[in-house]
Amino acid sequence: MANIKSAKKRIITSRKRAEANKSVRSGVKTSIKKVYAAIDGGDKTAAETALRSAISTIEKAGSKGVYHKSNASRKVSRLTKAVNKMA
Repeated sequence: MANIKSAKKRIITSRKRAEANKSVRSGVKTSIKKVYAAIDGGDKTAAETALRSAISTIEKAGSKGVYHKSNASRKVSRLTKAVNKMA
């Protein structure tokens, strides 16, 4: 355990940020699963609706710095490609 006051403060701060980031990452994973569930169900309109929601969630995570912007962009691209592939 740290002895210096600023180090103790950093530990607390980093734990808070880690929890917040974990929550955001979990939300992104959930939204991605919803898109793939709609794709598996064969419902194009539901997939497109879920995709819009997922893109919003992923872009927010990218702008907050939870995900690197390239990583967020790649996730959006793959989801969009999967939805567009539906006939």
